[in-house]
Formats: sequence, structure tokens, C-alpha cells
Amino acid sequence: MTRYGSMYGPNITFLGVDECDIEIPESFADADVVIVGAPFDGGTSYRSGARFGPKAMREVCNEEHNGSRESMALRVNGLKDLRVYDMGDVEMYSGDAVKSCENLEKVIEKITASGAIPLVLGGDHTVTWPNVTGVARGADMWGRVGVIHFDAHADTGDIAFGSLVGHGQPMRLLIDSGAVRGDRFIQVGLRGYWPPPDILDWMAAQGMRSYEMTEIVHRGLKECIDEAIELALQECDAIYLSVDIDVVDPGSAPGTGTPEPGGLTSRELLDTVRRMAYQLPIVGVDVVEVSPPYDHADITALLGNRVVLEVLSGMARRSKDARDGTTWNPGQPILDGR
Repeated sequence: MTRYGSMYGPNITFLGVDECDIEIPESFADADVVIVGAPFDGGTSYRSGARFGPKAMREVCNEEHNGSRESMALRVNGLKDLRVYDMGDVEMYSGDAVKSCENLEKVIEKITASGAIPLVLGGDHTVTWPNVTGVARGADMWGRVGVIHFDAHADTGDIAFGSLVGHGQPMRLLIDSGAVRGDRFIQVGLRGYWPPPDILDWMAAQGMRSYEMTEIVHRGLKECIDEAIELALQECDAIYLSVDIDVVDPGSAPGTGTPEPGGLTSRELLDTVRRMAYQLPIVGVDVVEVSPPYDHADITALLGNRVVLEVLSGMARRSKDARDGTTWNPGQPILDGR
């Protein structure tokens, strides 16, 4: 698992941040966040291509790749105010899902045990299983990590195509293992025609809380997120944030493997992940299911890139406010006080 950069293409880091080597702990000893590529799409049930997601999210941006991005709204620089490294990709061979997940889990556990937050660029949603497992082990929080999961799909299936490992099963695997409590597993953005009633019954029996788009539209996104944040923190030490890009309507995010019409807008997703990163004690993050072969003009890859930046900026502002005794005011005019 020695650093060798990207599995597909040149050795680049996320927008030019410093690189590190997972086999050299000293190279990320001062890290707040370590970015990890998980180029795996061997768990897809429909369209593949998410293995190229990490490369696309790292490189898509028309601005200089200088390891710096100032947030106009939050007035922090998520890539500078936090110590952010990029360790490159984990070796994940699509023909061996179990070995690939084992490799990833070891890396995530090592990063978490060092005190840094792993931020994983997927890859299909299979990778959330080893991601959260590695975080729960590395942080010694087994059963005490709350998960907030943005997705069009519940990903709580059982066996698919004869396999227990795939992008339709990671949430069931996490709950069944005990790494995460079912009643502290919150889902946002579900819609469409899957899962069937028997899987929904299983989810209900675990105490899961799933916000389907009809409920979100009826009650309002803010009210649902207020409730989700309050629930996720009960009897949990920290929060893992998992963002499947298909939570956004495919009109704004077509580059994904299993598109489902009727999702959140890009603006709604960015505002929400920013808010969660600012308000919650985040212990791990992944952004998954960006599939460049089905993208148009890089708009899905760019959205994934911006989700990462909003998370980093939110965490940076949270740290700043805790240090300075200040509070971010989202209604502050952009030029006020400058």
C-alpha cells in the first residue's frame, strides 16, 4: 500500500495539497485531514466508471492547483487553515471486492488512529463499508459513530448477484457488524422504486431514520436536517458523513451509475454538507458514485469537488470559531467588515 499516486493517470493531489505516504507516519503526523482515493467500482449493479471518480474530483477546477481555496461565505481557507494531505489511491482491484475493501479498511483505520480525519474520494458506495469500519476501529468508537448518509438509494440490500459485497449492501453490513447503531443511521434524499417492502421492513426493525424526498419537500429540507442532526448526536461520539452524488437530481449530476430523477439541487446539497461540517464533530467523510464516463462537461465531478471543499471549509470555520470564541453568521453580507 505504498504511495504511488493515482491508479488511473498521473500522480496528482486534490487541488495541489501536499502529498503523504501512508507507510510513513511522519509524513502526515500533523494532519487534520488525509484525502484518500478509493478507485473501486466492482460493486456496481448497473453502470460502472466510478473507479475514475477520485482522479476526476482531484483535478477538475479551472483555478490554479496551489493547495489553497478561500471560502467567500465562511471566510476561511479549508486547504490552508486545516493541515490537509493527499495520500493518493489505495490499491483496489475491481475483480476482488473483499481484498479491495480490506486494503481500504486498513488505511482508514491507520489514518483515524493517527488523529486525522479520512476524507475518501470514491469509488462506488461499497467503499463506505470499510471506511466506517476503519473509522470505528481506529477511533475506538465501535457502535458510537453516528452516520448521516445522503443518497437516492438506501443501500441496505442483502445478497445481490450472489454477493454480500456491493454498492447496494454497505449500510446493512455496517449495522449487522455492530460498527454502527441502526437507530443512529440517518439517510437523506431517498426516492424512486427501490428498496422493496421487505428491505424497508428490515430498516424499520433496525430503528433507521430515512428521509424520502416526498417528506423533505412536504416538511422542508431545513426542518428535516435540524431533526437529523439532533438525532445523529444522541449517544454517539462523532459523525461520519457519506455523500452519494446521486442524491442530487441527475439533471445537475448526470455522471453517476444509478441515476434517479427528483433529487436535491446542487445548492441544497452544498449548503447542507457545509452546515453539517460546521455544526457536527466529523470523524470521517466520503464522496462517492461520481462516474466520469457518464458525466457531461465535468459538472458531476465539479460538484463532487465542491462537496469536498464545503466540508473542509465548514470544518475549518468550526475550528476557528472554537479557537476564537466567534460564531459564523451565514446572513452576513460578503463585503461586510472587509
